[in-house]
Amino acid sequence: MKVGLALPSFVDDPEIPIRVARVADEAGLDGVFVYDHLFRVGRDGTRRPALECCTLLAALAVETRRVVLGTLVLRATLRAPAAAAVALETVRRIAGDRLVVGVGAGDAESAVEMEEFGLRFGTLPERVGAVVATCDALRERGLRVWVGGSARHLGSVAVGHADGWNRWGVDVSRFAAERDALGTRPPGFTLSWGGLVVLAPTVAAAREKADRLGAGPGVLVGDPPTVAEGLRAYAAAGAAWCILGPLDSSDPANAALASEVATHLGAPPREAV
Repeated sequence: MKVGLALPSFVDDPEIPIRVARVADEAGLDGVFVYDHLFRVGRDGTRRPALECCTLLAALAVETRRVVLGTLVLRATLRAPAAAAVALETVRRIAGDRLVVGVGAGDAESAVEMEEFGLRFGTLPERVGAVVATCDALRERGLRVWVGGSARHLGSVAVGHADGWNRWGVDVSRFAAERDALGTRPPGFTLSWGGLVVLAPTVAAAREKADRLGAGPGVLVGDPPTVAEGLRAYAAAGAAWCILGPLDSSDPANAALASEVATHLGAPPREAV
């Protein structure tokens, strides 16, 4: 299983995600991924800024050398398919074959952003249609594409119009059930999972950090060996990639810790104590 890291996209200073990506690149992590939002509302109700994903990817392509660069996920309704394809093809010219584009239909939180900027959120069928059109435009230019979202709504789109599927935040039993719902997949099709995590050098430190950050249910908490053990079930369910989203994503230490997670995933499972 390959391990990726979600970068801090909701900051003013682009140097913050670039710094995390540099550490990830140097530490041997497999990939770094960016979000696609116009802004984000924090837990306290304050609005957080957002870095535009295509622009940020281009900067990351210059600042890194080997790490895979990706989106989780590009919102299909934010850009015309041709505009998205041209922008991301430009990123690929800079990054080479390191680019993978996750595409999604948006969710309820996305509706607020769209409407505030005068963009129509659209019905579910309209948004799914936008995902199809965007995936087709990207693949016509030779870009590698994953579809992010539930198998119920986007599974057939992923299998028919993309090179892979990503499911964010679900437990392993639901991941496996949705994997089965995808049906027959073409050769080379990539399954991936992503979710929130709290990482620290020790389990005790991770638990303390989780309490401080207000981690809710479903967040993986632990040191690298513990988190790796939690990810093995997803690997057994077919996930070739896991993308970790640290609650404290601006801390570059997470990149080195995530690289340790990957190392432990490559080692034999620990015996139960």
